[in-house]
Amino acid sequence: MIKIYHNPRCTKSRQGLQALESSGEQFEIIKYLDTIPTKEELKKVLKSLNMPAELLVRKNEAIWKENFRGKELSEDEIIEAMIKYPKLIERPIVIKGNKAVIGRPTEKIHALLKQ
Repeated sequence: MIKIYHNPRCTKSRQGLQALESSGEQFEIIKYLDTIPTKEELKKVLKSLNMPAELLVRKNEAIWKENFRGKELSEDEIIEAMIKYPKLIERPIVIKGNKAVIGRPTEKIHALLKQ
């Protein structure tokens, strides 16, 4: 099953959702601001993305700048920050099987669906 971690208020996330809708594939929408991922779920997503937690953080968010910028944080501390402040999570994230992409640009989603 394909999943999209989606924020309806985000233009890029809505474009990612549109790409999935037009693909004709079945998928599940996870509104991650309402249903915050657990630590285990985020670790699984990061493994599927094949990236460290720091690369999944939206560093231009005020929450990051005010609370975390310039600090030495462990992988677990960054994951905990994203759970406490889910707005920090980059979006959209599309997962297919054990592979995932951050869906910007939407071509990344199309490439994932072809795999």
